[in-house]
Amino acid sequence: MNDARLIVGEDGVARCWWGASTPDYVEYHDGEWGLPVDDDDLLFEKLSLEGFQSGLSWLTILRKREAFRAAFAGFDYEVVALFDDADVARLLDDAGIVRHRGKIEATINNAGRAIDVADEFGSLAAFFWSYEPAESAGELPSESAESRAMAKELKRRGFRFVGPTTAYAFMQAMGIVNDHLPGCAAGAEVDRARSSFERPSPRTQGS
Repeated sequence: MNDARLIVGEDGVARCWWGASTPDYVEYHDGEWGLPVDDDDLLFEKLSLEGFQSGLSWLTILRKREAFRAAFAGFDYEVVALFDDADVARLLDDAGIVRHRGKIEATINNAGRAIDVADEFGSLAAFFWSYEPAESAGELPSESAESRAMAKELKRRGFRFVGPTTAYAFMQAMGIVNDHLPGCAAGAEVDRARSSFERPSPRTQGS
């Protein structure tokens, strides 16, 4: 193992450098990041939290995730889409989350757009997984052709706070790409999970 970006912890496990930096990251890196997800609420949650992360560290958002879940009804997008001005005021008064009006209002807006996408494709998962690349981009890019295409389509559909970089971070986290470094123990587990993962198919026209 010659890649300096890999760190072997006291437990003898090789991890991507960022995944070994704090106990919170160790848990997230080993147990979540890159494992394929097809649960629509989890996909909407991650997309929303990536929007909230803009200008902040993911660690900040990760440590507030449970508060976000409580504040946004478990990120059930059909519920969030019904949030009104009173909910916005409630959220702006919630010290447990990031109190940014633009991001809060974007999340509520995006919930409504998510309903439209799920109705058209059969699920959010079917839409997002349609952007899975044929092969890894390699070298941990900040965006890719697929993330640019995803962000462009999301913007066309009225989503907010979802640019190409946000879209790529979302793809990495949800297993649409496996960007664990070669030699990372979690990366091998992600490869196994992705190899047996049944990709969701879009609803066929008229079904």
